[in-house]
Amino acid sequence: MTSDASAWQSLLTPALALIVWSLVVWAWMYTTRIPAIREAGIDPAAAREPTSLAALPLKVRQVAYNYNHLMEQPTIFYALVFYAYLAGQQNPANTALAWAYVATRVAHSLIQATVNVVLLRFAAHVLGTAALIALAARCVLALFG
Repeated sequence: MTSDASAWQSLLTPALALIVWSLVVWAWMYTTRIPAIREAGIDPAAAREPTSLAALPLKVRQVAYNYNHLMEQPTIFYALVFYAYLAGQQNPANTALAWAYVATRVAHSLIQATVNVVLLRFAAHVLGTAALIALAARCVLALFG
């Protein structure tokens, strides 16, 4: 069994944190979407075609858009974190980059699902992508170094 401190220092813990955050956003999506579908009088069977949900308020759709974003680029993050861990590249710098990526994804989610200021959201996305690029670069350098 590992201590609490070592669990937080593990390169795998940021991956777990982002998985949990994705599930929180999934719950947020459905707790806003289902009542909005009822209020809009949309037949749930019509949801087979995603455009039928365009009638929902933007603030409801924004949460769903963010959930979709959490299923896109973070797949690279998960693969990269597991690669780094299995390749023996768990170190403080890589772990810090992984946590930075998770922090920017949470910030991106909160921005998109609430105020949705595009330039602020874009800044969070760019910072997260920079952390992802740095983590990938460190793994490539370790491979050839």
